[in-house]
Amino acid sequence: MDSMAAGVAKKEERHSERAIFSGGCFWGIEYYFKRAEGVISTTVGYIGGHKENPTYEEVCSHRTGHAEAVEVVYDPKVISYEDLVKLFLQLHDPTQVNRQGPDTGEQYRSEIFYLNDKQKAIAEKLTQTLKDKGLRIATRITRASTFWKAEEYHQDYYEKTGGAPYCHVYTPRF
Repeated sequence: MDSMAAGVAKKEERHSERAIFSGGCFWGIEYYFKRAEGVISTTVGYIGGHKENPTYEEVCSHRTGHAEAVEVVYDPKVISYEDLVKLFLQLHDPTQVNRQGPDTGEQYRSEIFYLNDKQKAIAEKLTQTLKDKGLRIATRITRASTFWKAEEYHQDYYEKTGGAPYCHVYTPRF
């Protein structure tokens, strides 16, 4: 590749960062994040448990400790991590413990899995903002462990089935 072609290829590269959130059924969380400008991709999976490469059935058995979660790959020049956390805290009910709507169990907990100290500080600041407004925030803020990709039939679930989220409703909080 000549130097001009290399320069063009370099300009077209997108810088990306990752974020991981758990807030009820991963299908609904993914549905909303996929629609946010600046989100490059989403993957649903499991995080926060003690078993390697868990299956959906194992997570639902309540014996692995995992949460259903969404890994978001985004362009920080288009959307900030702070904006992603704000969206997350507004598309589910962060005051509910181990549930969202009719879905109950530890795998549906509200949790922000941070990947670095900057993400942790932003998550703490925003959850404190909601506490200062009088909300009893149940959202945990935890260092990310291994994110295990869920089975293929869970990926892009609502696009595949033509459905829409039933546990997640956008509620302005900021």
